[in-house]
Amino acid sequence: MTADTTIQVVGVRDAISSLNKIEPGLRKQFTADATRIAQPAIQEVQKGYTMVPLSGMARAWEKANKKIFPFSVSKAISGVKLKVDASREATSLIYITQTNVAAAVFEAAGRKNQNSLGDSLGQLRPNHTRILGPAVFRKRREIERELLRATNEVKARVERELS
Repeated sequence: MTADTTIQVVGVRDAISSLNKIEPGLRKQFTADATRIAQPAIQEVQKGYTMVPLSGMARAWEKANKKIFPFSVSKAISGVKLKVDASREATSLIYITQTNVAAAVFEAAGRKNQNSLGDSLGQLRPNHTRILGPAVFRKRREIERELLRATNEVKARVERELS
């Protein structure tokens, strides 16, 4: 049996969106603080990239004139980033993502539907990733409390400034 938990702090999205209105640069500072707080999870993900998963992934591969491979361990490590997305369409406000295309393909191949690349990399449950998700969940408790405190501080500051 698996448990699914979600922490939701009401009003944070609006508060983060309002940061630059209050004082230019505050949103950048919040993103930098969130990245510092999430550093244990980011480092845990980066430790997961130790080698090229399949030998063919080291070769150049393009699809529809978009470069997908070669997979590079150093680029996969540097592609792990924290994002703060306060848009209304976003499903998550703060998340850790893989920005390197080859590493993102490795993370998600075979996730939505079965294919030969996904089969070669190993079975993957729907809506899960190979390294990113498990690594972040291992460090979740360590960073959750601090991120919650930082977002509550942002809310309080916006409320003070706008009142």
